[in-house]
Amino acid sequence: MEGQDLASLQQLCDERPRFRLLFEEHLLLEKQLTMLDQKPHLTPEEELERKKIQKLKLAGKDEMEHIKREWTQ
Repeated sequence: MEGQDLASLQQLCDERPRFRLLFEEHLLLEKQLTMLDQKPHLTPEEELERKKIQKLKLAGKDEMEHIKREWTQ
């Protein structure tokens, strides 16, 4: 990420606590997905958990984009 992008991201996190929470959750979900993806085989429960994480991550990303659009207007 470019220096200006990082500064904008930091400013957005500082000004919008909900965005910061979603961003931190997004990073955590990404780590969980990476851990699951490193397994050679997933159990049915792990597959279900993977799909749940993906849905949560996507919903959070959509909300983050909405907050970002409002912030830039």
